[in-house]
Amino acid sequence: MKFADVRKLAFDTETTGSNPLNDRIVTAALVARGGGLPDKVMSWLINPGIPIPAEATEVHGITDAQAATGAAPAAALDDIADHIAKALAYGMPLVAFNLSFDWTILTYDLERHRLPTMAERLPEGTLPGLVDPHVIDKQFDKYVKGTGMRKLKPTAERYGVELTDWHTAEADALAALLIAEAQFQRFPLLDDHPPAVLFTQQKRWRADQQAGLQQWFRTQATPEQGGDPNKVIDGSWPLIPITHQQDGDA
Repeated sequence: MKFADVRKLAFDTETTGSNPLNDRIVTAALVARGGGLPDKVMSWLINPGIPIPAEATEVHGITDAQAATGAAPAAALDDIADHIAKALAYGMPLVAFNLSFDWTILTYDLERHRLPTMAERLPEGTLPGLVDPHVIDKQFDKYVKGTGMRKLKPTAERYGVELTDWHTAEADALAALLIAEAQFQRFPLLDDHPPAVLFTQQKRWRADQQAGLQQWFRTQATPEQGGDPNKVIDGSWPLIPITHQQDGDA
């Protein structure tokens, strides 16, 4: 069955910062769409238990006072992970833009609260049907010019996706899903890959993309652009190992 015809689940988080290894989830959303059923949106406001830096609040608008009214982290995280695991076990694709960030921060937030991780919740021996429009975009549209043009909003615009409310988990999850739908329509080759094959392909594409970005930082970027001959950018997907830092998703 084609991607356009199946029910899909999109996932997004807003967080205390940009490091998925150490930061915490503040809001999260799941958007289910397609398969002949009405859209369904689920969202969570979570008290992360640590202060939210001002620069993070500027992005998503959630203050410490607002977060203090949110759910206890363990209960909310367990609920989010349970919904995702059930969808994946059922065979629904899970879509997230720059998926390795959301998958990684959820994994380590679950571990922090001594909850089963996503890997532990999924049926043994199965590969999840993960779809990352960010990785797919870089693979199929390699020559996009301009700083920041790979971020969610300009990427959405290139695929004809229009939203009025950005930087909420609900809006960003829906945008990721709509971008993915547009990509499968624009690049029919994607529908030729069974989920397990597409998973493996995205893993390889991400590694190659990050290796190329690392080379650029090491050999071409100016100091103002973050150039460094010893720059290391991890290419792991979907989970970034705890021994590495997330970097370079410009």
